[in-house]
Amino acid sequence: MLKINVLSVGKIKEDYYNQAIAEYAKRLGRFCNISQTIIEELPQGQDKLKKESQLILPKLSNFTVILDKEGQALTSLQLASKLQLWQNSNSDITILIGSSDGLDQTIKQIANYSMSFSCLTLPHSLAKVILFEQLYRAFMINSNGKYHK
Repeated sequence: MLKINVLSVGKIKEDYYNQAIAEYAKRLGRFCNISQTIIEELPQGQDKLKKESQLILPKLSNFTVILDKEGQALTSLQLASKLQLWQNSNSDITILIGSSDGLDQTIKQIANYSMSFSCLTLPHSLAKVILFEQLYRAFMINSNGKYHK
């Protein structure tokens, strides 16, 4: 079974976001082994992103997808197609959501794929909910489920 680890920098404080993530994580359980790893966001300062990258790097798998404003925007159908390709060639995928300041260039360079949800700026907690929902939608599309319209 495919293992997906959602690695994110910074904790989500709002319970309603955590509840939504938990619901989609439960639904995803029938398609993949999904887990979450949270790295503490470092305070503002010199080399913040570089220091965060040093915490992130050891936690990445062989195949890493990052969420980045400069990444490729996909439709849900395109994400489903990508997920199918990734699943066929990988047993372990890390999807990374950086801190509110983004990701260090080192991480961007080693990522296998860079994806954007929108040209809009989204709060990281909402982006995480959207990620879980879109993963569930992609798996439902790939299994010919009725969830996607």
